[in-house]
Amino acid sequence: MQTKAKKLWRVVEVKASEEAVEAVEFGLNEAGACGTEVTKILGNLPSVEIVESKSLKASESEIVSIRAYFQDLTIRKAAVLPFIQRALKIYGFDEGSLIKSVKCFSIADKDWLRVWKKHWKPVETAKFIIMPSWRRGKTATSKEVIYIEPGMAFGTGTHETTQLCLKAIEQFFAPGMSFLDVGTGTGILAIAASKISPNSKIVACDIDQEAIAQAKKNAELNRTNNIEFYVGSVNDAPETSAESSSFDFVCANLTLETILPILPLLIEKSRKFLVLSGILREQRKAIEERLRKHNTSVETLGEWISIKVRFKC
Repeated sequence: MQTKAKKLWRVVEVKASEEAVEAVEFGLNEAGACGTEVTKILGNLPSVEIVESKSLKASESEIVSIRAYFQDLTIRKAAVLPFIQRALKIYGFDEGSLIKSVKCFSIADKDWLRVWKKHWKPVETAKFIIMPSWRRGKTATSKEVIYIEPGMAFGTGTHETTQLCLKAIEQFFAPGMSFLDVGTGTGILAIAASKISPNSKIVACDIDQEAIAQAKKNAELNRTNNIEFYVGSVNDAPETSAESSSFDFVCANLTLETILPILPLLIEKSRKFLVLSGILREQRKAIEERLRKHNTSVETLGEWISIKVRFKC
Protein backbone atom coordinates (compact mmCIF):
# COMPACT_ATOMS: atom_id res chain seq x y z
CA MET A 1 0.00 0.00 0.00
CA GLN A 2 1.35 3.41 -0.96
CA THR A 3 1.64 6.01 1.79
CA LYS A 4 0.31 9.47 1.03
CA ALA A 5 3.09 11.97 0.35
CA LYS A 6 3.38 14.65 3.00
CA LYS A 7 2.68 18.21 1.93
CA LEU A 8 5.80 20.36 1.72
CA TRP A 9 6.29 24.06 2.34
CA ARG A 10 9.07 26.15 0.87
CA VAL A 11 10.83 28.15 3.57
CA VAL A 12 12.76 31.36 3.06
CA GLU A 13 14.80 32.11 6.18
CA VAL A 14 16.20 35.61 6.67
CA LYS A 15 18.65 36.30 9.48
CA ALA A 16 18.62 40.00 10.32
CA SER A 17 19.01 42.64 12.99
CA GLU A 18 16.05 42.70 15.37
CA GLU A 19 14.91 46.19 14.35
CA ALA A 20 14.33 44.98 10.80
CA VAL A 21 11.79 42.26 11.70
CA GLU A 22 8.65 44.24 10.77
CA ALA A 23 10.13 45.34 7.45
CA VAL A 24 11.38 41.87 6.51
CA GLU A 25 8.04 40.26 7.42
CA PHE A 26 6.23 42.84 5.31
CA GLY A 27 8.53 42.16 2.36
CA LEU A 28 8.10 38.40 2.65
CA ASN A 29 4.32 38.73 2.85
CA GLU A 30 4.38 40.95 -0.24
CA ALA A 31 6.38 38.20 -1.97
CA GLY A 32 3.49 35.81 -1.36
CA ALA A 33 4.30 34.11 1.94
CA CYS A 34 1.44 32.30 3.65
CA GLY A 35 2.85 32.93 7.11
CA THR A 36 5.97 33.96 9.01
CA GLU A 37 7.78 32.86 12.17
CA VAL A 38 10.30 34.92 14.17
CA THR A 39 12.83 33.51 16.64
CA LYS A 40 15.85 35.07 18.35
CA ILE A 41 19.35 33.73 17.69
CA LEU A 42 21.91 33.51 20.47
CA GLY A 43 25.23 35.05 19.49
CA ASN A 44 26.28 36.77 16.30
CA LEU A 45 26.80 35.26 12.89
CA PRO A 46 29.31 36.23 10.22
CA SER A 47 27.98 38.56 7.53
CA VAL A 48 27.17 36.86 4.24
CA GLU A 49 27.07 38.49 0.82
CA ILE A 50 23.78 37.63 -0.86
CA VAL A 51 23.59 39.95 -3.84
CA GLU A 52 26.22 40.70 -6.48
CA SER A 53 27.67 44.16 -5.75
CA LYS A 54 25.03 44.88 -3.06
CA SER A 55 25.82 43.02 0.13
CA LEU A 56 23.14 43.22 2.80
CA LYS A 57 25.08 42.92 6.06
CA ALA A 58 23.70 43.04 9.56
CA SER A 59 25.02 45.43 12.16
CA GLU A 60 26.20 44.24 15.55
CA SER A 61 22.73 44.23 17.17
CA GLU A 62 20.76 41.18 18.27
CA ILE A 63 20.06 38.81 15.40
CA VAL A 64 16.73 37.13 14.70
CA SER A 65 15.58 34.47 12.29
CA ILE A 66 12.52 35.32 10.18
CA ARG A 67 11.10 32.31 8.37
CA ALA A 68 8.46 32.70 5.66
CA TYR A 69 6.41 29.78 4.39
CA PHE A 70 5.45 29.53 0.71
CA GLN A 71 3.26 27.05 -1.14
CA ASP A 72 5.36 27.54 -4.28
CA LEU A 73 8.17 24.99 -3.91
CA THR A 74 10.19 26.69 -6.68
CA ILE A 75 10.74 29.92 -4.71
CA ARG A 76 14.38 31.02 -4.76
CA LYS A 77 16.37 33.67 -2.91
CA ALA A 78 16.62 35.92 -5.96
CA ALA A 79 12.82 36.08 -6.20
CA VAL A 80 12.27 37.43 -2.68
CA LEU A 81 15.24 39.78 -2.28
CA PRO A 82 13.68 42.67 -4.25
CA PHE A 83 10.63 42.55 -1.95
CA ILE A 84 12.83 42.63 1.16
CA GLN A 85 14.91 45.51 -0.20
CA ARG A 86 11.79 47.50 -1.10
CA ALA A 87 10.29 46.89 2.35
CA LEU A 88 13.46 48.07 4.09
CA LYS A 89 13.33 51.30 2.07
CA ILE A 90 9.64 51.81 2.92
CA TYR A 91 10.47 51.47 6.61
CA GLY A 92 13.32 53.96 6.25
CA PHE A 93 16.19 51.52 6.78
CA ASP A 94 19.56 51.38 5.07
CA GLU A 95 19.32 48.10 3.17
CA GLY A 96 23.07 47.53 3.49
CA SER A 97 23.21 47.27 7.28
CA LEU A 98 20.52 44.92 8.54
CA ILE A 99 20.45 41.55 6.73
CA LYS A 100 22.91 38.76 7.52
CA SER A 101 21.78 35.93 5.28
CA VAL A 102 18.94 34.53 3.21
CA LYS A 103 18.47 30.84 2.45
CA CYS A 104 15.75 28.56 1.08
CA PHE A 105 14.75 25.01 1.98
CA SER A 106 11.66 22.79 2.22
CA ILE A 107 9.98 21.23 5.25
CA ALA A 108 7.03 18.92 5.84
CA ASP A 109 3.68 20.35 6.90
CA LYS A 110 3.88 18.82 10.38
CA ASP A 111 6.98 20.91 11.14
CA TRP A 112 4.97 24.09 10.60
CA LEU A 113 2.29 23.02 13.05
CA ARG A 114 4.91 22.06 15.63
CA VAL A 115 6.48 25.51 15.36
CA TRP A 116 3.13 27.24 15.92
CA LYS A 117 2.43 25.22 19.02
CA LYS A 118 5.87 25.96 20.41
CA HIS A 119 5.93 29.73 19.88
CA TRP A 120 2.40 31.13 19.68
CA LYS A 121 1.13 32.68 22.92
CA PRO A 122 -2.25 34.24 23.86
CA VAL A 123 -2.85 37.84 22.79
CA GLU A 124 -5.11 40.17 24.80
CA THR A 125 -7.12 43.16 23.66
CA ALA A 126 -9.55 45.27 25.67
CA LYS A 127 -12.41 42.75 25.43
CA PHE A 128 -10.89 39.62 23.92
CA ILE A 129 -8.13 37.12 24.53
CA ILE A 130 -7.01 35.19 21.45
CA MET A 131 -5.88 31.71 22.38
CA PRO A 132 -4.37 28.87 20.36
CA SER A 133 -6.79 25.95 20.23
CA TRP A 134 -4.38 23.63 22.04
CA ARG A 135 -4.61 25.85 25.16
CA ARG A 136 -8.37 25.54 25.46
CA GLY A 137 -9.46 25.50 29.09
CA LYS A 138 -5.94 26.16 30.39
CA THR A 139 -6.22 29.91 31.09
CA ALA A 140 -8.69 31.56 33.46
CA THR A 141 -9.93 34.91 32.14
CA SER A 142 -12.94 37.19 32.41
CA LYS A 143 -12.55 38.29 28.79
CA GLU A 144 -14.27 36.80 25.75
CA VAL A 145 -12.02 34.03 24.45
CA ILE A 146 -11.44 33.46 20.73
CA TYR A 147 -9.78 30.12 19.96
CA ILE A 148 -7.74 29.94 16.77
CA GLU A 149 -6.11 27.03 14.96
CA PRO A 150 -3.95 29.09 12.58
CA GLY A 151 -3.09 26.56 9.89
CA MET A 152 -1.36 28.62 7.20
CA ALA A 153 -3.82 31.53 7.12
CA PHE A 154 -3.06 35.11 8.16
CA GLY A 155 -4.68 36.60 11.22
CA THR A 156 -3.75 35.08 14.57
CA GLY A 157 -4.21 38.22 16.64
CA THR A 158 -0.46 38.69 17.03
CA HIS A 159 -0.04 41.09 14.12
CA GLU A 160 -0.60 44.80 14.73
CA THR A 161 -3.10 45.12 11.88
CA THR A 162 -5.32 42.40 13.35
CA GLN A 163 -5.17 44.09 16.74
CA LEU A 164 -6.08 47.46 15.21
CA CYS A 165 -9.14 45.92 13.56
CA LEU A 166 -10.14 44.18 16.78
CA LYS A 167 -9.91 47.50 18.61
CA ALA A 168 -12.26 49.12 16.10
CA ILE A 169 -14.71 46.23 16.41
CA GLU A 170 -14.62 46.48 20.21
CA GLN A 171 -15.31 50.21 20.09
CA PHE A 172 -17.87 50.57 17.31
CA PHE A 173 -19.50 47.24 16.43
CA ALA A 174 -22.72 46.80 18.40
CA PRO A 175 -25.26 43.99 18.82
CA GLY A 176 -27.73 43.94 15.95
CA MET A 177 -25.31 45.33 13.36
CA SER A 178 -24.47 43.35 10.23
CA PHE A 179 -20.78 42.71 9.47
CA LEU A 180 -18.64 41.99 6.40
CA ASP A 181 -15.04 40.76 6.77
CA VAL A 182 -13.06 41.09 3.53
CA GLY A 183 -9.91 38.96 3.48
CA THR A 184 -10.92 36.99 6.57
CA GLY A 185 -7.82 34.76 6.81
CA THR A 186 -8.33 32.63 9.93
CA GLY A 187 -11.74 34.25 10.50
CA ILE A 188 -10.72 36.00 13.70
CA LEU A 189 -12.47 39.33 12.98
CA ALA A 190 -15.73 37.69 11.90
CA ILE A 191 -15.61 35.46 14.99
CA ALA A 192 -15.06 38.53 17.20
CA ALA A 193 -18.11 40.19 15.63
CA SER A 194 -20.14 37.02 16.18
CA LYS A 195 -19.11 36.92 19.83
CA ILE A 196 -20.44 40.46 20.26
CA SER A 197 -23.63 39.85 18.28
CA PRO A 198 -24.45 36.14 17.90
CA ASN A 199 -27.71 36.82 16.06
CA SER A 200 -26.39 39.30 13.50
CA LYS A 201 -25.82 38.70 9.82
CA ILE A 202 -22.06 38.18 9.43
CA VAL A 203 -20.35 37.44 6.12
CA ALA A 204 -16.65 36.70 5.61
CA CYS A 205 -14.71 36.16 2.39
CA ASP A 206 -11.20 35.35 1.22
CA ILE A 207 -9.75 34.54 -2.20
CA ASP A 208 -7.73 31.71 -0.62
CA GLN A 209 -9.77 28.49 -0.47
CA GLU A 210 -7.54 27.02 2.26
CA ALA A 211 -8.02 30.13 4.39
CA ILE A 212 -11.80 29.80 4.16
CA ALA A 213 -11.60 26.13 5.09
CA GLN A 214 -9.52 27.04 8.15
CA ALA A 215 -11.81 29.96 9.05
CA LYS A 216 -14.82 27.61 9.01
CA LYS A 217 -13.00 25.24 11.39
CA ASN A 218 -12.22 28.15 13.70
CA ALA A 219 -15.86 29.27 13.66
CA GLU A 220 -16.88 25.75 14.68
CA LEU A 221 -14.18 25.73 17.36
CA ASN A 222 -15.72 28.91 18.82
CA ARG A 223 -19.29 27.62 18.42
CA THR A 224 -20.28 30.58 16.26
CA ASN A 225 -23.06 29.64 13.85
CA ASN A 226 -24.08 32.93 12.25
CA ILE A 227 -21.08 33.47 9.92
CA GLU A 228 -21.47 32.89 6.20
CA PHE A 229 -18.10 32.18 4.56
CA TYR A 230 -17.39 32.20 0.83
CA VAL A 231 -14.35 31.96 -1.42
CA GLY A 232 -13.91 35.13 -3.45
CA SER A 233 -13.49 38.88 -3.20
CA VAL A 234 -15.91 41.52 -2.00
CA ASN A 235 -17.42 41.84 -5.48
CA ASP A 236 -18.33 38.13 -5.43
CA ALA A 237 -20.60 38.45 -2.39
CA PRO A 238 -23.87 36.51 -2.64
CA GLU A 239 -26.79 38.94 -2.80
CA THR A 240 -30.40 37.99 -2.23
CA SER A 241 -31.78 41.54 -1.92
CA ALA A 242 -30.73 45.18 -2.05
CA GLU A 243 -30.56 45.20 1.75
CA SER A 244 -28.19 42.19 1.84
CA SER A 245 -25.73 43.88 -0.51
CA SER A 246 -24.60 46.36 2.17
CA PHE A 247 -23.52 46.01 5.79
CA ASP A 248 -23.48 48.21 8.90
CA PHE A 249 -19.82 47.44 9.53
CA VAL A 250 -17.24 46.47 6.89
CA CYS A 251 -13.69 45.48 7.76
CA ALA A 252 -10.88 44.95 5.23
CA ASN A 253 -7.50 44.00 6.70
CA LEU A 254 -5.55 43.63 3.45
CA THR A 255 -2.74 45.75 1.96
CA LEU A 256 -2.94 49.22 0.46
CA GLU A 257 -2.27 47.80 -2.99
CA THR A 258 -5.24 45.44 -2.61
CA ILE A 259 -7.54 47.99 -0.97
CA LEU A 260 -7.25 50.86 -3.46
CA PRO A 261 -8.79 49.09 -6.51
CA ILE A 262 -11.80 47.88 -4.50
CA LEU A 263 -12.18 50.96 -2.28
CA PRO A 264 -15.26 52.33 -4.13
CA LEU A 265 -17.00 48.97 -3.68
CA LEU A 266 -16.03 48.78 0.00
CA ILE A 267 -17.53 52.26 0.51
CA GLU A 268 -20.66 51.27 -1.39
CA LYS A 269 -21.16 48.23 0.83
CA SER A 270 -20.68 50.16 4.10
CA ARG A 271 -23.70 51.71 5.83
CA LYS A 272 -22.21 52.92 9.13
CA PHE A 273 -18.52 52.02 9.45
CA LEU A 274 -15.66 50.97 7.20
CA VAL A 275 -12.37 49.91 8.82
CA LEU A 276 -9.27 49.49 6.66
CA SER A 277 -5.92 48.13 7.80
CA GLY A 278 -2.81 46.38 6.50
CA ILE A 279 -1.57 49.89 5.72
CA LEU A 280 1.87 51.21 6.68
CA ARG A 281 2.28 54.61 8.35
CA GLU A 282 4.20 55.78 5.29
CA GLN A 283 1.12 55.00 3.16
CA ARG A 284 -1.26 57.10 5.26
CA LYS A 285 -1.30 60.03 2.86
CA ALA A 286 -2.23 57.81 -0.09
CA ILE A 287 -5.29 56.32 1.61
CA GLU A 288 -6.40 59.60 3.20
CA GLU A 289 -6.26 61.29 -0.20
CA ARG A 290 -8.72 58.73 -1.56
CA LEU A 291 -11.01 59.25 1.43
CA ARG A 292 -10.77 63.06 1.69
CA LYS A 293 -14.54 63.49 1.16
CA HIS A 294 -15.37 61.22 4.09
CA ASN A 295 -15.28 61.45 7.88
CA THR A 296 -12.15 59.49 8.86
CA SER A 297 -9.97 58.82 11.89
CA VAL A 298 -6.65 56.98 12.14
CA GLU A 299 -5.21 54.61 14.76
CA THR A 300 -1.51 53.67 14.83
CA LEU A 301 0.25 50.63 16.26
CA GLY A 302 3.94 50.17 15.52
CA GLU A 303 4.55 50.73 11.83
CA TRP A 304 0.90 50.14 10.91
CA ILE A 305 -2.31 52.14 10.81
CA SER A 306 -6.01 51.50 10.58
CA ILE A 307 -8.36 54.08 9.15
CA LYS A 308 -12.01 54.24 10.19
CA VAL A 309 -14.62 55.80 7.93
CA ARG A 310 -17.87 56.80 9.61
CA PHE A 311 -20.91 57.30 7.42
CA LYS A 312 -24.03 59.32 8.17
CA CYS A 313 -26.98 56.99 8.64
